[in-house]
Amino acid sequence: MPACCRKMRMAARAIAWMFAALNTVEPSIFDRSLVMILERDQPWYEHRLRALDDIIRKRLEDLSARLGDADWLDGAFSAADILMVTVLRRLQGSGILEAYPNLAAYIARAEARPAYKRAFAAQLAVFNAAPPTG
Repeated sequence: MPACCRKMRMAARAIAWMFAALNTVEPSIFDRSLVMILERDQPWYEHRLRALDDIIRKRLEDLSARLGDADWLDGAFSAADILMVTVLRRLQGSGILEAYPNLAAYIARAEARPAYKRAFAAQLAVFNAAPPTG
């Protein structure tokens, strides 16, 4: 297969993983964050949080099984890994990630990479440059 075709296939797989991060893994994790902030004083809070945690665990079980003992989602480190790790980092401190040691190690590997550090620093710079709201 010509090199250009291999690169296109790799790019397509990275894009597919980016969609998976944003549309399959992130929604329930983001909802969990919102529930913890906005619904903590509601009578349904505990039930809603448990339901979201169950959904999150199912997604993480699937992701953990797919990742297995590989270092990255699809062979070489890519933008998809940066995005997936950014999504998964929202769970740090929740106690959920500890059940998936390969995902915790995946996050640590990615955070140690210069490309991840550059991407995170660039995102943080934009956040810090934004005018205060309120």
